[in-house]
Amino acid sequence: MSHDDVLNPKEMPHEPEKATHEGQNKFLGFWFFLGGETVLFASLFGTYLALNESNAQDPTRSEMFGLELVFIMTMLLLTSSLTSVYAMYHMKNNDFKKMQTWLAITVFLGLGFLGFEIYEFTHYIHEYEFTFQSSAMGSAFYTLVGFHGGHVLFGLLWITSLMLRNAKRGLNLYNAPKFYVASLYWHFIDVVWVFIFTVVYLMGKVG
Repeated sequence: MSHDDVLNPKEMPHEPEKATHEGQNKFLGFWFFLGGETVLFASLFGTYLALNESNAQDPTRSEMFGLELVFIMTMLLLTSSLTSVYAMYHMKNNDFKKMQTWLAITVFLGLGFLGFEIYEFTHYIHEYEFTFQSSAMGSAFYTLVGFHGGHVLFGLLWITSLMLRNAKRGLNLYNAPKFYVASLYWHFIDVVWVFIFTVVYLMGKVG
């Protein structure tokens, strides 16, 4: 089967993302990649926890952080994780159009999250003069949260490029693993945000 051969529903394996050796290798390699990403984020969390009281002249975390906006951001990202699950469900059922639709919704929700995050950073900078250089806590905060935001942007570009590149090709055993791995990456981003929401915002508000 060539890369551009569209799968007939009757020929669709139960797990198309793992039906070929290439797909299995992508899946295995991705877990190694996530292992490195986990260590990297753990280092950033450790740095933030060590420096979150070193705020110099900056306001305290409880004074700055507003949970209403962060809650909306969290709901957007968690909902986008659910829509990516629906997309993979339709992939396994060889419904390419519905998979693309749910992925498009995932991208839309992710863009909403990024928009709110940019607004949040802008608010902190103009309202409190809380910048990357204003204190050690500022450096740790913007590095951790901004690094996650960069991962969200990368995930959006990844999913969007897959959708556009395969729009006319349909689903096959060559691109199914790519869609699946991108979905896993998106779930990883969501899990990291749950930790950020807890460690940075909730602990900062009540700590």
